[in-house]
Amino acid sequence: MLIHLNEFSFITAYYNDPVKQVTHISYDSRQIKKDSAFFCMKGEHSNGHHHLEEAVLNGASVIIGTDQKLIERAAARYPDCSFGLVEDDREALAQFSIHFYREPDRKIKTIGVTGTNGKTTVAAFVKSLLTQCGIKTGSIGTNGIFSSQEEIVYKKSTPTTPEASDLHAIFSELVNRQNDAVVMEVSSIAIDQKRVAGIEFDTAIHTNISTEHLEYHKTFARYKEAKMKLFDQAHTAVVNIDDEMGRDLVERFTGDLITCSLDRHSGADLIADNCHVSEEGTMFELIVNGQSYLVNSSVYGNYNVHNLLSAIGTALHHGLELNEIIPVLKNIENPKGRFQVIEQYGGRKIIIDYAHTPVALNSLLIEAKKLPHNNMIAMIAGIGIRDFNKMPKMAGTAEGQADSIIVTVDHPGDHDPQKVVDQVMTGFKNPYDQSIFTSLTRKEGVLKALAQSEEGDVILLTSGCINGAQIVKGEYIPHSDETIIKDYFERLEKTKSPGIEQCK
Repeated sequence: MLIHLNEFSFITAYYNDPVKQVTHISYDSRQIKKDSAFFCMKGEHSNGHHHLEEAVLNGASVIIGTDQKLIERAAARYPDCSFGLVEDDREALAQFSIHFYREPDRKIKTIGVTGTNGKTTVAAFVKSLLTQCGIKTGSIGTNGIFSSQEEIVYKKSTPTTPEASDLHAIFSELVNRQNDAVVMEVSSIAIDQKRVAGIEFDTAIHTNISTEHLEYHKTFARYKEAKMKLFDQAHTAVVNIDDEMGRDLVERFTGDLITCSLDRHSGADLIADNCHVSEEGTMFELIVNGQSYLVNSSVYGNYNVHNLLSAIGTALHHGLELNEIIPVLKNIENPKGRFQVIEQYGGRKIIIDYAHTPVALNSLLIEAKKLPHNNMIAMIAGIGIRDFNKMPKMAGTAEGQADSIIVTVDHPGDHDPQKVVDQVMTGFKNPYDQSIFTSLTRKEGVLKALAQSEEGDVILLTSGCINGAQIVKGEYIPHSDETIIKDYFERLEKTKSPGIEQCK
């Protein structure tokens, strides 16, 4: 594509020939190829301006940055390359990407999901419901990139919401695959970093809010306001009014709004009540405009019924009728790692769930205890790349709610795993209780949880991996709870064979 730097309003100055051929966008100088546009992004640990020369030497035809002195100096040194000066590098990346990919977000219905807990689950429910009702829907989020039919192999730039250039490349791919809509998780950090700048969402969804990401936002007020901003760029919204942010959004949002609640006296547009959990899913009463409908769903627990209401509200916004929606709810696909029940090993129920906040953990424990079981073993984790102040609250939430608790570490990052575990342990009233165990890696924690279990037990493996890996000192180390579980029970089965028994 021919790019005319002099035609972009966000470029305050340009140097050398403003017209260049661009075939690729990158903010990583190592990924630059011939005729790439390189954005000198300033991050927490790096400054793209320091890699500007490397980008030029690797073939970049356009360089965009905010440091005027460095840009002018480089422009004089490399006259065959075009340089653009901007005030906001992230806003520029978003607007440039929209133009480069020919506004793919306008060619597909866009649905953004924000909230402390439930983003991945709601996105999966929306994708499943809309697709089964004839609206082919892809998804973008923690579990990966999916078209309506299959996973798209794509190296994500961030765990949840991709950087703007990657995001619009994915939109373009979904359009090419003839998808009608895309549902995506939108994190508070992504909103603050303008990764979704310039997108007019057809629908924004609020799941819930509790304290999270204070290592980035510093205060709860700033965290909440970041999430609220998503609704300033949406035409319609689905809002949970069972928490304070939802009630604030009712006052602030000016578009077409559908509210949802688990309180039948809330006055919400969509209400779920009389929830009954079984091993097959949850049956509940759906109340819409004063009329009740009996729903059989494939989702587990009250909090997932709440998530399902968000999907129902989204379907209504996109022109579907209740008589089309309700029959599909018994076949909603649950996302991997969200109340993912594994039952084929050793007569146990092993539940993998990404619950990584005190609120999510408490909801999970309440629902898991409704399942028939002898003992409950719960593994909880401190996440090294997140807020250390949250870690003790995870211990306080789990204490007294399980027969055995294993404390481990997820994604230690640059931290000593022992310090992460020690921080979690400070939340227990009785950290020396003999039913509490510790481990310094997630793998060891999973193995300890399995070793504590017997037939008829429920094992909860909470928190979890990002993109199938553990983040250790900047490296993504492959990890799979499912593989560890499978290997454990295969070894256990071998030790029970007659030959091995005789050798004991």
